[in-house]
Amino acid sequence: MNQNIEDRIWDYIDGISSAEEKSAIEKMISTNAEWERTYRELLVAHQLLSNAALEEPSLRFTKNVMEEIAKYQVAPATRNYINKKIIWGIGGFFVAMIAGLLVYCLSQFSWTGSGSSSGLLSEYNADKLNWGKLFNNTYVNIVIMINVVLGLMLLDMYLRRKKQQPNHKEA
Repeated sequence: MNQNIEDRIWDYIDGISSAEEKSAIEKMISTNAEWERTYRELLVAHQLLSNAALEEPSLRFTKNVMEEIAKYQVAPATRNYINKKIIWGIGGFFVAMIAGLLVYCLSQFSWTGSGSSSGLLSEYNADKLNWGKLFNNTYVNIVIMINVVLGLMLLDMYLRRKKQQPNHKEA
């Protein structure tokens, strides 16, 4: 109930009440001690708020902040503290993993054919190849999945870097 009294009195002080609401509030203030006490408290608060000047930052505020930030050492660009040999080593490891997987898959093929073939894969038929024998190993599937995910991440990083680089042809 007290919150409702305060809301109605604030509307009265701010001047947003309707005419009949104003007369009802004035009547309640003059006849009810609680309404009169609340009105006096809110009127004092309203006068304090209206007399208080808003604090504004100085015109040089931004420059002062930037000068304070400039005093601290800024972290160097990542190109300066990431060892490129480590990155090349990690990339080489994954290339070796993919090459090893390719060698494993190719070693599972039966490369012998009848003596009448003119080329190595002339009698190769994909329908007769047992793909289940190639990819039934759990570890092979895990390695393939990891390499696919890492390859997609590498492609994403490459495309983002290419998109962020400015076009040198326009200059």
